[in-house]
Amino acid sequence: MSQHVLRGDEAVALGALDAGVTAAYAYPGTPSTGIVEALQARHAANGSAPGFWTANEKTAYEAALGVSFVGRRALVVMKHVGLNVAADPFMNSALVAPHGGLVLVVADDPGMHSSQNEQDSRVLADFARIVCLEPASQQEAYEMTREAFDVSERFRIPVMVRLVTRLAHTRSLVTTAPPRAANAIRKPDDTMGWTLLPANARRQWRALLERQPDLRAWAEASPWNHVDDGAPGATLAVVTTGIARNYFLENVGDLARRPLHLHIGAYPAPAELIAGIRSRVSRVLVLEDGYPFLERQLRGLGLRDHSVCGRETGDLPPDGELTPDLVRHALGLPVRPGVPTPDLHVPSRPPQLCGGCPHADSFQALRLALGEHADAVIASDIGCYSLAALPPYSAVDSCVCMGASIGMAKGAADAGHRPAVAIIGDSTFLHSGMTPLLDAAAANTSMTVVILDNQAVAMTGGQSTLVPSSRLEQIVLGLGVQPERLHVLDTHPTKHAANAAVLRDAIASDGLSVVIMVRECVETARRHLQERRHLPLVSEDVDG
Repeated sequence: MSQHVLRGDEAVALGALDAGVTAAYAYPGTPSTGIVEALQARHAANGSAPGFWTANEKTAYEAALGVSFVGRRALVVMKHVGLNVAADPFMNSALVAPHGGLVLVVADDPGMHSSQNEQDSRVLADFARIVCLEPASQQEAYEMTREAFDVSERFRIPVMVRLVTRLAHTRSLVTTAPPRAANAIRKPDDTMGWTLLPANARRQWRALLERQPDLRAWAEASPWNHVDDGAPGATLAVVTTGIARNYFLENVGDLARRPLHLHIGAYPAPAELIAGIRSRVSRVLVLEDGYPFLERQLRGLGLRDHSVCGRETGDLPPDGELTPDLVRHALGLPVRPGVPTPDLHVPSRPPQLCGGCPHADSFQALRLALGEHADAVIASDIGCYSLAALPPYSAVDSCVCMGASIGMAKGAADAGHRPAVAIIGDSTFLHSGMTPLLDAAAANTSMTVVILDNQAVAMTGGQSTLVPSSRLEQIVLGLGVQPERLHVLDTHPTKHAANAAVLRDAIASDGLSVVIMVRECVETARRHLQERRHLPLVSEDVDG
C-alpha cells in the first residue's frame, strides 16, 4: 500500500498498471489525454506497460481488441466525441468474448470546456448492454479501473469507466494496492466467438442478452451502489451519480433533515435498490453530471407516482456542469453568503492563437488569396486553427467534427459553389481526413484543401503526429492527388505574398488542389529547444 497525490487521469493510469494491463491505446483529446501521458511517463521511467498514440479512436479500440484476443489486459482511452469515431468496434466488441480484460475509459466534458458537444457516454454503455463504472473521486477512479478488468473477464464483456472533466483534471490523495502480474498470452479456444458472421453474431447477441440478469445482479450487490437511510421520517431521497455525490455531501449538513441518499456508481442501474426507496419518500431529486440519464430511468423503475426531479424538471439546469451552488439551490437551501465586490467591467477574453503561431501566418496568406471572394466557403476542422473563426481573423465558416472540413467543402463544391476551401491540421488529416480526400480525388472535385502542418497534435498538449511532415506529401499523392496540383509551402511572415499567390492560383483552377503549409508549432518548438539545451520547462504542460 502506498499513497500518491494524483489527478483523476493519473489515477486511472495507475489503476490500469496495478491491474496488470499489457498496453493502452488512445488518440489525444482533452480531458482524457493525461491518462496515456501518465502511462508513457512511467514506461519511460521503469519500463512498465506502454501507452500508444494511434491515428484515431477507432484504430485505438481495434488494437485493444487484439490485445484482449490473445488473453492479455488492454486499456483504450478517449474523450466522449472520440467514442463516436470508435462506435463500430465498440458496439461489436460487446458481442465478442474477451478473455483478456478490455476496459474503455471515456472522459466526458459537461459544459463543453474543450469539446463541440456534451454527450453522456453512459447512454452508449447502456446502448451496448455493458457495465459502466462512474467514479466520484480520484480514489474511486483508481479502484474502479482496477476492478473493471476483473469484471470484464468475469462477464466476458468490455467495461466502460466514465470520467468527467472536473474529476480528470483535479488532484486528490490516492491509496494504491499491490500490483498484479500481467496475464499470460492465450489465444481463444473458440475463435468463432470473435467472428461476427451473421450466424455467429446472432448466437453472441443472445449470449449477451442472457448475461444481462447476471450483470444486473452484480450491480445490485456492488459496493459502488449504496444507500444511506438519512434522518427518520425523511420524505426526500437524493440519488447521486459520480462526482455529484461530492456536491451533495458538501451541502447536506445545512439541511434541517438529512434526506435518504442513494449513490449509484455502477450500471446497469440497480433496480432493486431504486425500488427500495419507492415506499419511503414522496420526492426524489436526481443529481448527475451529464444528461438526465438516470432521472429518465427512475421514472421507468417504479417511481412513476413519485415526484422525480432533476434536469428535465427545471430543478437543475438542463446543460452544463453541476456545481455545489446549483445542487444547493435544488435542495432548497439559501445562497451562501459571499463578500460583496464593486461592479467591475471585465473585458471578454476569448481563446486565441498563441503569439507566433504558424496558423496565424497561414490565415493571413489565405485572406490575401481570397480577397475578392467574400462568399467563399471555408470549412475548418478540429484543432487550434478552429480559433480562426473568432476575431481578429473571422476566417472560417464551420467546425463540426474530425475530418468534416474536407467532406463539407466537397459537398459545397458538388452543389456548385465556388470557391470551396477546406482547412485541416496534419494530425486531424491523419485521423479522419484521408478518406474524404480520397473521395475528392476520385471525383477530381473543384475545391482546395489546405493542410496546416505544425508537426504536432498541438491543441491537446503537443504530442507528436504519427508521421513526419516529409511523409504527408507522399500520403496525399498516394490518395490520388495529381502531383502538379500539390503545393508545399513554408509558412512564414515574410512569405505571405508568395504563399497567397500560390493559394490564389490553386483556388482559381478547376479540379482538386492541395496546399500543405509547413511550420512547427511555436510551443513544441520552444519545448524541443529547451530539451536540447537541457533546460527545465517554465510550466508543466499537461492537457493542453
